[in-house]
Amino acid sequence: MFIQGNMLIGQQSVKGNGRLIHAVNPATGERLEPGYGAGDASDVDRACQLAWEAFHIYRRRPQRERAAFLRAVASEIEGLGDALIERAMQESGLPRGRLEGERGRTCGQLRLFADVVKAGEWLDVRVDPALPERTPLPRSDLRQRHIGVGPVAVFGASNFPLAFSVAGGDTASALAAGCPVVVKAHSAHPCTSELVGFAVQKAVQACGLPEGVFSLLFGSGRDLGQALVAHPRIQAVGFTGSRAGGLALMKAAQARPQPIPVYAEMSSLNPVFLLPQALADSAEALADGFVGSLTMGAGQFCTNPGLVVALAGPDLERFMAQAGKMLSGSAAQTMLTPGIHDAYQQGVQQWTSTSAREVARGEMGPESDNACQAALFATTASEFLTDESLHEEVFGSASLVVECQDEAELLDIIDHLEGQLTATLHMADSDAALAGKLMAPLELKAGRILANGWPTGVEVCHAMVHGGPFPATSDTRSTSVGSGAIHRFLRPVCYQNLADALLPDELKQDNPLGVPRLVDGKREV
Repeated sequence: MFIQGNMLIGQQSVKGNGRLIHAVNPATGERLEPGYGAGDASDVDRACQLAWEAFHIYRRRPQRERAAFLRAVASEIEGLGDALIERAMQESGLPRGRLEGERGRTCGQLRLFADVVKAGEWLDVRVDPALPERTPLPRSDLRQRHIGVGPVAVFGASNFPLAFSVAGGDTASALAAGCPVVVKAHSAHPCTSELVGFAVQKAVQACGLPEGVFSLLFGSGRDLGQALVAHPRIQAVGFTGSRAGGLALMKAAQARPQPIPVYAEMSSLNPVFLLPQALADSAEALADGFVGSLTMGAGQFCTNPGLVVALAGPDLERFMAQAGKMLSGSAAQTMLTPGIHDAYQQGVQQWTSTSAREVARGEMGPESDNACQAALFATTASEFLTDESLHEEVFGSASLVVECQDEAELLDIIDHLEGQLTATLHMADSDAALAGKLMAPLELKAGRILANGWPTGVEVCHAMVHGGPFPATSDTRSTSVGSGAIHRFLRPVCYQNLADALLPDELKQDNPLGVPRLVDGKREV
């Protein structure tokens, strides 16, 4: 496929006039061609105006057509074949198997949202028929459904060049909700982004949709992103990245004359609690599983287990000894970008300047300037509670073990944690009483609570929650993975005493679309 090095604004391929953006192969340091000219305010305005014009048409298209479009995007991405995988490997340093799996996840979630759109549950239709004879006051005929909020700005993530990028979960859920999308591609993988953008653009055209349903912009620094969030046509934002980046977008969104929601996934330690009997029974096996999860993908997952909490004693020492042995033999892996590698190095170095003690380091690979040397440190609960620097996420294969003296310190640790994407309990049957004490406070801290597993690996399904209290996400009420993600980009509308002919089909008396409805408080069969 011919790569142009251009932005995609509607159906047009547009050369940016700003500073050139080049991907860098993190494994070799090679600068990759072509360069992508950064867009400017006029490009943002053109994309957003097209999106606004498209919104009025796209949101009213039948659900079956919107579902067919999402499936078409998935098919077009698959049709890119090996060219997509090979370029993503060059731009990210990730292995083929990981990227092929990520492509499958990307297409799978597009098809999941196609099914969601067609089923109609997301409309949340509620009908309260008129009660003209009710006393002391009659009730009007009231009917409610959800509609899309309007054009959505999506920021591609660095660590998932496919599944959280141009056609990733934020884009899929926004398009499912009836919202056009303007994507700001991540500068680490511009060509991968352009390839996927071509696939979406082609599906838009093939399905006869207005061109503004999708646009793809490039920009270095924060100027273009800030302009995109500030544009009056944008009505919501999806973001996965650093806390600093997410906070900057939130500030820009709240400074608008019309503030808008920003759904930002930012940082998480993903604490793992090793309860006493589980640790006594399986310290070595737990250590093996922990190191496998910690080092997966060089630890560049938002659900990386960055904190382990347990009662101090011989069993925890066994765990750390085995984890140290496994970790010291683990090969270094290439990190996604030089910037991510530098931040990782600084984070680990900061731990060495605290009271935390080093348990083990992984091998240092000579083959790459951006290789991640895994690291495991340990500290006491009292030190963790008094040193805020130990609460900061180190993005990569680094984790901190916190040794508690008693159950009270375990609970105190939870109380002092920030919001998390996940919390994990490893427990045996006899740990049930302690687990019960931890559950209630953990519910207030995490979006997903796991038992006897590891947090890496987020299933794309209906029940998944990939969210949590701040700073894990900017909006604790939402999820960025799973069918529930569609609700971020919807709002309810109530229709009172409208004639049947004026009502949308899903609210008409005879329910011609056959969508699920709550009628007078009872679910229709």
